[in-house]
Amino acid sequence: MNFTYGVEAEEFRATLRAWIDANLDPSLRGGGSHLEPDGERLAKLREWNHRLADAGYAAMAWPKEHGGREASVIEQLVYLEEMSRAGAPGPLNAIGLPNIAPAIMSFGTPEQKARFLRPMLRGDEIWCQGFSEPQAGSDLAGLRTRALRDGDDYVVTGQKTWNTLGPLADWCELLVRTDPDAKRHDGISALLVDMHLPGVQARPLRTIAGTHEFSELFFDGVRVPRSALLGPEGAGWKVAMTTLSHERAGVASLHLGVRRKLARLIDEARRRGRAEDPLVRQKLARCYALGEHMKALADRAISRAIHGRPPGPEGSLVKLTWSELENQIADAAGEVLGAEANTGAWGHERVFVRSVSIAGGTTQVNKNILAQRVLGLPRSA
Repeated sequence: MNFTYGVEAEEFRATLRAWIDANLDPSLRGGGSHLEPDGERLAKLREWNHRLADAGYAAMAWPKEHGGREASVIEQLVYLEEMSRAGAPGPLNAIGLPNIAPAIMSFGTPEQKARFLRPMLRGDEIWCQGFSEPQAGSDLAGLRTRALRDGDDYVVTGQKTWNTLGPLADWCELLVRTDPDAKRHDGISALLVDMHLPGVQARPLRTIAGTHEFSELFFDGVRVPRSALLGPEGAGWKVAMTTLSHERAGVASLHLGVRRKLARLIDEARRRGRAEDPLVRQKLARCYALGEHMKALADRAISRAIHGRPPGPEGSLVKLTWSELENQIADAAGEVLGAEANTGAWGHERVFVRSVSIAGGTTQVNKNILAQRVLGLPRSA
């Protein structure tokens, strides 16, 4: 682990901090990018997204030709730190920018890049992923949504589930089976599907936290033009892995939010005198140590990127540590706040935390990745 920020990075930090303070609506501070079908908040987040995009801050690592800054790893880190410090929400396309856009840049036609990347960057069009199905979650290759060729169209029939931002999405990166006779991984294609086409239905899923950011998607004979095919027919698995590789590479920033949350809880424990309780103090200390361990893993991953080395196991380790730490903080909040931990923002967090062992790759899948690819253990029978 070996990197320093340097003078240029600190100059960028000062410029960015001043810009955020001058442009961020105070009502958006600390609220994250959580989206509900709320017109007023959505309008504010879209205006904020426009400002980020116009200033070149909506997608720091994107090529300049597509509206990014081609920022160095250090500049990207500074950006994440300053956004976290300000409690600023990120761009609206939390799925589109880090996951779908790289796939379009890698596999898209010039027409697809020109049509989709700029509106995605500005948040004018919101994207979701159509990957998981009721019988094909972690086993993504088992997907059964069909797309049959009919002239210049594909006719899509099937169901997807747990689609983040599905209720608000304008477009979907959809994985479909175009060749039912091919091997499981070979018969899959990726389509860029307009969510407003006839036959598309998004049914919001109410989570235990009371939110509706997920949905089920139903496709009933939806006619999708062949021009919507992303990459060659049958290359959908490769497209999907390109998408997911970008998602997993982004976990190095997770420690910023969770450590900020822990700092708030520690301050609250001191204010209430709960830090004097040995049991509470022990739980908070355990959380703090795990948070610092998580930061060290993230810094190691950043160092590898800076020095041009391929990604190591740190991404999966950070994800596992994040899941564990989020749950430990939720438990500690109950000790610090008592019954108040079940109300307001903390009440939402303590219920929502059940999802973090699933989001971005389940705990079990990540453990298998580490066991097989890092420890060299055999696959289970």
